[in-house]
Amino acid sequence: MERTCLAIILAAGDSTRMKSSKSKVLHPIANRPMIAHVVDAVAKSDISSVALVVGRDADEVAKAAQVGNVEIEAYLQKERLGTGHAVLAARQAIARGYDDIIVTYGDVPLQTEGPLKAARQGLAEGSDVVVIGFHTDRPTGYGRLLVKDGELIAIREERDATDAERAVKWCNSGLMAINGRKALDLLSRIGNANAKSEYYLTDLVEIARSIGGRVTAVDAPEIEMTGCNNRAELAVIERLWQERRRHEMMIAGVTMIAPETVFLSYDTAIGQDALIEPNVVFGPGATIDGGAIIHAFSHIEGAHVSTVAAVGPFARLRPGADLGAGSKVGNFCEVKNAKIGEGAKVNHLTYIGDAKVGAGTNVGAGTITCNYDGVNKHETLIGANTFIGSNSSLVAPVSIGDNAYIASGSVITADVPADALAFGRARQEVKPGRAAVLRERALAIKAEKKSKA
Repeated sequence: MERTCLAIILAAGDSTRMKSSKSKVLHPIANRPMIAHVVDAVAKSDISSVALVVGRDADEVAKAAQVGNVEIEAYLQKERLGTGHAVLAARQAIARGYDDIIVTYGDVPLQTEGPLKAARQGLAEGSDVVVIGFHTDRPTGYGRLLVKDGELIAIREERDATDAERAVKWCNSGLMAINGRKALDLLSRIGNANAKSEYYLTDLVEIARSIGGRVTAVDAPEIEMTGCNNRAELAVIERLWQERRRHEMMIAGVTMIAPETVFLSYDTAIGQDALIEPNVVFGPGATIDGGAIIHAFSHIEGAHVSTVAAVGPFARLRPGADLGAGSKVGNFCEVKNAKIGEGAKVNHLTYIGDAKVGAGTNVGAGTITCNYDGVNKHETLIGANTFIGSNSSLVAPVSIGDNAYIASGSVITADVPADALAFGRARQEVKPGRAAVLRERALAIKAEKKSKA
């Protein structure tokens, strides 16, 4: 029989050191609130029930945590009296009698399911408390995990440690697993006889051992236990997340010429043999199929790029852009809510919005789909194998048929049938000698202004 588990995520802090108008756990990592990263790790640990302990911005935090197939109940912590007190804010959920209780934090967004599963395994093997620790070459400031004969005998805070104990490099992350059948009893025994009169979750180690319980520890990668307290640490976590995800993608077959300059979102998907050039930014909702090329200095969000298609350099794909196989959106182009057909080319200095461009069509430089009338958006339909001359304005709603030809510099306001040639520009007039007259007039005006000055 599978063991039941409740994850308690502590996210009620006041976020004082963030110097922010919103809760710390709402700040994004890879374009996703950090609390959502934590819930995602919990969900991947085969945990479907979450007790979210909230304080500041409670409704917004609860909403941001709604990811995946996880049932979330929010519990308000009205006072801040320590981590032990925070966990008991979810007393109602704990009392349901889960086999396992996992306690984690909403400001540790790099955590993954591995250590959480390892802690649950420790409970399954008979431990009453399992502490998640990490090894570091910089242990200063952390509580040390003191282990003897395979059991965790204490978490020693640095100020109370001996010189030998300070030399220990296995440190407390704050994350913990508790026997769900004993959790309320153990938590109720935590006292506040300390300098801050707070209830510390770490006291569970000695409490459980004092009544004959078994306490153990499991190890987690140091990077996964990185917490966030201020903007500088937020930037560090962003960098670590990006480095980890880029590495995963490259190992899976994505080529990045200068990976440190590529920025991904939490849901960016890139297929095998895709090539990402330097200084590319992916916003949420970007999917790049295998074999596609994203040239330098491009920005892609909410868009799909099919196999062997090319984007950029200096291109922007906005939400709803969908590039067909072998198509091209070139330099200084913007595409929004538009489908670019297979093999079609939008090469340079062009805006395509709310449109469909047929397969094999060529859109010349400086072309604009005029999709907005000041109130509503309208659609432009361009057929297959059509040629749109440079510097054309297509005033939507308008339809251009297959194999049509639009003369350069045209303003197209009416539908163009298949195989037709359309001109939408004024007739050119030439005035011999007029340039000299205009030049002399301009020079006279300039001279007059100078004399008056």
